[in-house]
Amino acid sequence: MTWTLLLEQFLNGFQLGVVLFLMAAGLTLVFGIMDMVNLAHGSLYMIGALLCATFTDWTGSFLLGVLLALPAVLAVGIAVELVALRTLYSRDHLDQVLATFGLILFFNELCRIVWGPEGMAVPLPDWLDGSVEILPGVPYPTYRLLVIAVGLAVAVALYCLVVKTRTGMLIRAGASNRAMAGALGVNIGLLFTLIFGLGAALAGLAGMMAAPIVQANIGMGESILIPAFVVIVVGGIGSIRGAFIAALIVGLIDTMGRSFLDDLLGMVMSVNAAETAAPALSAMAIYILMAVVLFFRPQGLFPPQGRR
Repeated sequence: MTWTLLLEQFLNGFQLGVVLFLMAAGLTLVFGIMDMVNLAHGSLYMIGALLCATFTDWTGSFLLGVLLALPAVLAVGIAVELVALRTLYSRDHLDQVLATFGLILFFNELCRIVWGPEGMAVPLPDWLDGSVEILPGVPYPTYRLLVIAVGLAVAVALYCLVVKTRTGMLIRAGASNRAMAGALGVNIGLLFTLIFGLGAALAGLAGMMAAPIVQANIGMGESILIPAFVVIVVGGIGSIRGAFIAALIVGLIDTMGRSFLDDLLGMVMSVNAAETAAPALSAMAIYILMAVVLFFRPQGLFPPQGRR
């Protein structure tokens, strides 16, 4: 284990963390403010990736693909909220889980019909398909650095939106007590639509950022949905700050565990036993973290103030 490899995997974990944050930020807003359990959030991640791949193929430019796909997935999210999810707000969480699981199946089959079962690769321009030397003798992929920069920029923008603007004040009021906010004249229906659209756009952006790394394919949203739920539970449901910090922690634990746990276990057991145990333990690590956090802080690390 060299310091170069350690730094590279740390940055990989940080990059995974910011992608998880893009997913979890929208999910925590929808769950924390609208009290809506949306299992179909991962489908919006998948649709964002597939739309980005399609527009990139049409235009020949990855950046144009992202710029065209972002409003498209925003429109898809708003349409889903208006057509399917608006009727579920007054239902209990079990009904919401069943309905949104049905949406997962619907979107998977729809995408299979439209795009086919093979998936689509997203080519990067030459200036992103290389590496830069972050330290002497330590190259790192340019695109992964861009993903980190985009995630940090979105985190700052969301903080400014929620804390510094009138829209953010309404979002915080809805999170604290939506009945009182409605009684004071806030259009709750419109607020919910905007929040869901914002969450859909963030999930779609996460898919667009991940697509050049993992390829856009059918069902890709399911694999990231559970870690995203872990993030919002650890960070505190409805908390953007909690989602950001928890996403980085989860990304680093997951990446470092998969990269180095076998070496650490090899110090106290045989190599074969370490290589057998390490994958299972690294896969469990983020859930162990969630259990520990819930034991000591049932509301998460940074629950929003005044949440009821």
